[in-house]
Amino acid sequence: MMDQVKSRGLVLLGCGKMGSAMLEGWLSDGLPTSSVWVNDPYPSDWLQSLDGLNLNTQLPENPAIVLIAVKPQMMAEALPSLKALGNGTTLFLSVAAGTPISTYQDMLGDQTPIIRAMPNTPAAIGRGITAICGNDHASAVDMDLAQALLSAVGQVVRLDGEHQMDAVTAVSGSGPAYVFHLIETLAAAGVKQGLSEELSMQLAKATVGGAGALAEEADDDPAQLRINVTSPGGTTAAALSVLMDENMGFPDLLTRAVKAAADRSKELANG
Repeated sequence: MMDQVKSRGLVLLGCGKMGSAMLEGWLSDGLPTSSVWVNDPYPSDWLQSLDGLNLNTQLPENPAIVLIAVKPQMMAEALPSLKALGNGTTLFLSVAAGTPISTYQDMLGDQTPIIRAMPNTPAAIGRGITAICGNDHASAVDMDLAQALLSAVGQVVRLDGEHQMDAVTAVSGSGPAYVFHLIETLAAAGVKQGLSEELSMQLAKATVGGAGALAEEADDDPAQLRINVTSPGGTTAAALSVLMDENMGFPDLLTRAVKAAADRSKELANG
């Protein structure tokens, strides 16, 4: 499967942080730079240092895959140049947020194999999770190829259909920002209890990072892990009585936050 990519080529349209993280993963997995074409108006020093990379040059006639990693607002400018590759055997894989499959079909042709993906920022350290869904022309082989490529930056899950993408965007796509804000506010709360800013931030970062890793690796589910560290009448129970309040705690707050993100995702997709 990856032999197709090596022989026919991979085109990366846009190579910012997400594109660079993926490219670094593919190169370390053995994809030669000579099989990669990158189109980016502002290439990084790292990109320019890659020996053999096809950077801002004429694209191959029939690449195996075009990965679209430009910002959504640049789509209208970037995609028309690729229309000649539409309605063929080239797979288009988009990691651009908020752009529905129908937009690509309108610009590239409705017979084009298209897969939409929603990665998240921990992909930059190989700890991302990406959800994928394809149109009717994306074959099982196409889906396998997309999964193999995206696995370079973390876990990959397949959706039942594009209708789930707004919810995925709200949970895992935007979710890292919620966790970063949790770290910010946890550290600030520690300062109010007498800790220095530096120490409180170190404690908050390590606690959230460690708890997240434990949640992924432990056999117990998060509810049981929470119970395991909560002694009746103890300090954790006192805090959880605030956080688990149905009207003012996490249950209500995160439900509203995720709904707001999902609603906004729908708005953006509908233009």
